[in-house]
Amino acid sequence: MNINNKKTRLSSFFCNIKYFKTYIFMRVLGGELMINKKNLWFLTLFSLILVLSVYYITMPTELLITNNSNFVTKEVEEKKENEPVINIEESEILTAMRVERDEELLKKLDALKLIMTDKDATVEEKNNAFDSMKKLNINKALEKELEQKVQDTYNLKSFIKIDGNQIKVVIDSNEHNTKLANDIMRLIQENFEDKKYISVQFKS
Repeated sequence: MNINNKKTRLSSFFCNIKYFKTYIFMRVLGGELMINKKNLWFLTLFSLILVLSVYYITMPTELLITNNSNFVTKEVEEKKENEPVINIEESEILTAMRVERDEELLKKLDALKLIMTDKDATVEEKNNAFDSMKKLNINKALEKELEQKVQDTYNLKSFIKIDGNQIKVVIDSNEHNTKLANDIMRLIQENFEDKKYISVQFKS
């Protein structure tokens, strides 16, 4: 909006205000309009609208553009913050180790199932086989949970294998960081009450 347009709008606006004030004044003089609480409230509201309208009309166009630009910029920044995180692809080494671990687990479970279905096996042997199967399934779920913790904490893919009191950790990275390895050991140990022997390796 240029200066001439603003002047035209202001002139038209104040001309209409002048006519409205004259109309109100003449009605008051003629006794048609009594200044009671209702009319006083109306005049007060009208005055407020008048002030806001004048402020808006006289506001510099640059200020309106700046405010709108700030709003758009803030909206874009919020959208960037809400963008989904891109999943990290793991290396072929970790994929191969997972396949090997799963195959080994299936072999152990199959062997324990044979014991549980063997007619010649004693009750104690079947109970031990059942406990071993339960422990293997618990370890498998725990391995996945620990791998997710490593990824959430350090943004790194990992392979974790639990074998008794020994835990093997392989990190998908070429950087051999001693401090990071110690931090990962502490992160994993926090999930166990008893002492675990944890090894951390970096491969990619």
